[in-house]
Amino acid sequence: MSFRALDYSVSVIALKKDENLYGMTCAWTMQVDFDKMVCLLGSQSHTGAIIKKGDFVGISVLSKNQKELAIHFGENHSTEKNKFEEIKYHIKNGAIMLPSSTRTLCCRVLDVLHLKGIEEDSLIYVEILDKKENGDDFLHYSEL
Repeated sequence: MSFRALDYSVSVIALKKDENLYGMTCAWTMQVDFDKMVCLLGSQSHTGAIIKKGDFVGISVLSKNQKELAIHFGENHSTEKNKFEEIKYHIKNGAIMLPSSTRTLCCRVLDVLHLKGIEEDSLIYVEILDKKENGDDFLHYSEL
């Protein structure tokens, strides 16, 4: 996509559901309160399609040295490939987080919205339950 007037950090959103591991790259996350965020998940995402209100999701904000992880989690669908093979991760309440990321957030999905004009996409509204930070610089969408 050529429109880059706004530049966001890049995250991996991941969860374990029904004994399956799901993960996707997301470039549209935004903090909207001290402990709340929204994330726009495209309709093409199998991961986004299975996320429901009440689920726990991990949001791993990637650092500049994790461009390959952004590409890895964005290339294939979780239903076609185990994206977590040879990747270090940990699970808390079903939320999957990548511990080497600059921020790891364990979140609960408060709502899944389908807004006018983007009804096919999912805007997930999450509450941050737990977080860890390190000092690495963020990977930005414009760097992909």
